Amino acid sequence: MKEKESVKGQVPAIPELLAPAGNYEKLVTAVHYGADAVYLGGKQFSLRAKAGNFGPESMRQAVVYAHAHGVKVYVTVNILAHNADLQGLDAYLLELRDIGADALIISDPGILLRARTVVPELPIHLSTQANVTNHLAAAFWLAQGAVRLNLARELSLAEIGEIRREVGGELEVFVHGALCISYSGRCMLSNYMTGRDANQGNCAHPCRYSYALIEEKRPGQYYPVEEDERGTYIFNSKDLCLLDVLPELVAAGVDSLKIEGRMKSIFYVGGVVRVYRAALDFLKELPAEAWRQPEQIKLPEILMGELLKTGTRGATENFIRERPGAGEMLYDTPRAEQFCEPIAVIRNAGERPLVEVRNTLLAGELAEYMGRGMELVPLRITAMHNERFEAISRANPGERVVLTTEPPLIQGEVNDILRRTKENRDAA
Repeated sequence: MKEKESVKGQVPAIPELLAPAGNYEKLVTAVHYGADAVYLGGKQFSLRAKAGNFGPESMRQAVVYAHAHGVKVYVTVNILAHNADLQGLDAYLLELRDIGADALIISDPGILLRARTVVPELPIHLSTQANVTNHLAAAFWLAQGAVRLNLARELSLAEIGEIRREVGGELEVFVHGALCISYSGRCMLSNYMTGRDANQGNCAHPCRYSYALIEEKRPGQYYPVEEDERGTYIFNSKDLCLLDVLPELVAAGVDSLKIEGRMKSIFYVGGVVRVYRAALDFLKELPAEAWRQPEQIKLPEILMGELLKTGTRGATENFIRERPGAGEMLYDTPRAEQFCEPIAVIRNAGERPLVEVRNTLLAGELAEYMGRGMELVPLRITAMHNERFEAISRANPGERVVLTTEPPLIQGEVNDILRRTKENRDAA
C-alpha cells in the first residue's frame, strides 16, 4: 500500500545528516561541524573492528556529549553472526539500552529478532548489509519491526523514489564515502585472502590492493593486470559523492543522509560533515517554487570545491543516475593524491589559540581556518610558543602550542580545524 509520497513540487522536510564516529574525538568533530546524528560501534558485534570504537564507559560519555548538543547516537550491531557470535548478545543489548542509545543498526535477522524481544523500546535501523533493493523487501523489513531502512547502494534515484512511494517507514541512503566493490558490502575476498572476515567487521580491504598475473611455469615473473592499459588496481572504486544529487534526494522524501567513514580522520569527518551541513542549510532556505523542479537546483560551487579537499579516491555517483562503468574506478593508485591536510585542532579559543598539532608545523607557514561555515580564512602563522610560553620555530604532531596568526584568529572555536595545502607545505 502506498503510505508515504515523495514531496516533489512541495517544500520538503530536510533530512537528518548522519555522520560516522569511529572514536570519541571523531564524534566530537562530527557534532561540532553540524551532524544531526552519529553512528558508532562498540567493541563487539560491529562491522568496523579496526576503528577505535567504544567501550561501555566511553560510549556512555559519547552519548551524554551528543545528547547535550541535541545529536542522536545510533549503535551498530551489524555483523552477520554465526552461532558462537551470539554469546553475550542479550547482555550487550541491555547495556546499549541503559547507556541511552537512540537506535540500533542491525543487518542479521536473528539479531533483529532478539533485539525486538530483549530491548523492544529501542528502534531498529536496518543496515545496508541487508540489501534492500525493492519496495517489497522494504515492506518486509518494516513488518519485522525495523523503523528505518538503509537502502542498498546499488539503487538509482528512480528506484529510491519508487520505494518511497510504496512504504511509510524511514529511508536512509549513503551519500558520501568509500564504496565496497562487492554487492552492498557482502564480500568474502578478505576472508579468502587473509582470514579476516569482512562480514564480521575485520575486512583487510583487498579491493584496494594492486594485482599482478603470474604464469605457473614462470615463477617469479609477474605480469601486470590491466584494463585498457589503465592500471592494476582492478577492484578499486572511486568514492561515493552525491552532493550534486542532494536536491533530488531531498525531494524524493529520503529521511536520513549517511556519510561513510568510521575509519577516516577527523579532517575527513569534519570536512565532509561541514559541506553537507552547508548544502542542507542552503536547501532549507529555498522558496517553494524551486522545488517544482528539484533537478534544476544548483548548490553553491564552493561546496564541491571544499568537498574535494577532503580526498580520498576521487568521486563517483555510483548507480544513482546510471550503471557505473570503467570511469568510476581508480586503476592506477589506491587513493588519489590529497592536496590539503590538517595541521592543528583548536583546544582553547582566543586571539592566540592553543592548538593540538596534527602534522609538523613551522613558524611562518600559510594555513587556512576551517570553521563551521563556508567562509575561507587564510592565515599566516607568525609565531609559535609552547605551553611554557617559550618561542619555538617547529611543532611536532601531538604537541600543544600557542599560535600567533595574521590576521588574528578571533573567530576560532574549540574543535575547529586548521589546514594547509600541499603547495604551502612544500614551500615551508
